[in-house]
Amino acid sequence: MMNRNLISSLAGVILLITMLVSSPVFAESPPRELVLLNWSEYLDPELVEKFEQLHNVKVREVYFENDDLRDELLLDTDGMGYDLAVVNGIMVDTYRKRGWLAVATENKISNLKHVDEYWLKSFDGAEGYAVPYFWGTLGIAYRADLVQTPPGSWMDLYKPNEQLRGKIAMVESQRDALGMALKALGYSANSIDSRQIREAMELLLTQKPYVKSYGYLVLDENSALVSGDVVMGMIFSGDALMLKEHHDEIQYVVPREGGNIWVDYLVVLQGSKNKDLAYAFINFLNEPSHAAQLAEFVYYASPNKAAEKLLPADFLEDPVIYPSEEVLSRSEAYTPLPFRATKTRNTNFARLNQ
Repeated sequence: MMNRNLISSLAGVILLITMLVSSPVFAESPPRELVLLNWSEYLDPELVEKFEQLHNVKVREVYFENDDLRDELLLDTDGMGYDLAVVNGIMVDTYRKRGWLAVATENKISNLKHVDEYWLKSFDGAEGYAVPYFWGTLGIAYRADLVQTPPGSWMDLYKPNEQLRGKIAMVESQRDALGMALKALGYSANSIDSRQIREAMELLLTQKPYVKSYGYLVLDENSALVSGDVVMGMIFSGDALMLKEHHDEIQYVVPREGGNIWVDYLVVLQGSKNKDLAYAFINFLNEPSHAAQLAEFVYYASPNKAAEKLLPADFLEDPVIYPSEEVLSRSEAYTPLPFRATKTRNTNFARLNQ
């Protein structure tokens, strides 16, 4: 028979172990927070949830409505307060020169091996600091059942028919609104000619009575394009396809003058206190199966070559997602502008709010 003192001692040890295991020291640590500055509807919630469970993390997205607003948000904090950001190609080098970007190389993000080198080098400062996320075009979305003639030119948006008064949606971004007005007039979207910029601004002011809103279209069933409150608007290619899910009559076109070819990048902010998680998140999104799933969610062309091999043929053959060489040859990527030209554009664009 076991000695009573021994039994008592064993019971005490078991009680002590139970107390230690149930103490806060042994409890699961609370999830860390990863803050991403992003466009809305630009990340698959299923993938976010999967990453959160794998890494015991909470991903919090802070949304911006246009590139100018994202720049303002980061300027307000000198690049602090965020772990990751989605950045358009022309701003990557500016961010890098400000010291806002942490390195983003293959030894930090092993799945970079799947990313097309062309997109890694498409913009100054991107290689080694930014990971291509998606690319696409800027064009016009419209309700085929509510417009008499489908738009074929930017002038159909900037000088619309009288029936479209108060039915147009425009983005509130000087680079896009002025840039495409310049193309409508036969100029380069990257023009630095002050006369051409003023001429484009006059076109925007002429258009103003026809514009219902300056701000990006909502991308769900409550969108003004779905309800018909708006029948034509400036939009990015994949977003038009996302809206088409809610109304079959929504169509997208790159006007005959061409549009903007853009590339978005994911960057890790130098001020992040969670760089390990930020790198892990980018690596997770570039796992080929994840990158393919994400591309189908957002309807944009993936720069991940391995992911493209997993995408269905109808996705790869969709001319809205993968435009023809002819469409691309008419279109332009934005280039960084001299300070004086940027100031001229901003001063002119501010006249819309006067």
